[in-house]
Amino acid sequence: MTRSAEIVETAARELARRDRVLARMVRVHGVPELRRRRRRPHFAELARMICYQQLAGRAAAAIHGRFEALFDGKPTPDAVLAMPFEQLRSAGLSNAKATSIVDLAEKVDAGDVALDRVARLPDEEVVRELVLVRGIGEWTAHMFLMFQLGRLDVWPTLDFGVRNGFARLYRLDEMPTPKQLGPEGDRFRPYRSLVAWYCWRAVDTVTPD
Repeated sequence: MTRSAEIVETAARELARRDRVLARMVRVHGVPELRRRRRRPHFAELARMICYQQLAGRAAAAIHGRFEALFDGKPTPDAVLAMPFEQLRSAGLSNAKATSIVDLAEKVDAGDVALDRVARLPDEEVVRELVLVRGIGEWTAHMFLMFQLGRLDVWPTLDFGVRNGFARLYRLDEMPTPKQLGPEGDRFRPYRSLVAWYCWRAVDTVTPD
């Protein structure tokens, strides 16, 4: 077992100790998998996330595959900026998504988004930088924190599945709004990412790729 897996397992045990509802989820679903896939370079992962926005899995995977095939290896900011815009579009990217990927490359190149040191930044600073990019909002930034950086204390209150799952787990009459869900997570610090994962499991939501 890797060191990161040991940390997640310890966190799950701690949540189970604190909360009876989560204790049941840990028994049923085991330890959360926050890093299922092989990690890509940060820029390539953010470009992939942009490709996948608002699309079903197969369609998104096809477009992303064609996008990556444009490059010799994984896409980099320099390679994106050197490529004609219409060639990016030829992969099946919408104008908005191609523009977002170019904007990401420009902001990384300018140093506004410091992907070379992002792993050392606090969560709030990572979000602040990423949302500077056209087409990247708080939800995408939170998914990047959780599944790319492996951060354990992210609370994605904008996520419908998390809000719906929380309501089911704690038998709330209504699904909480993002504003209402925010303080509900305080008692689970510093392991709110794991709680979000169990909320997804409660409604059989596929964990965001």
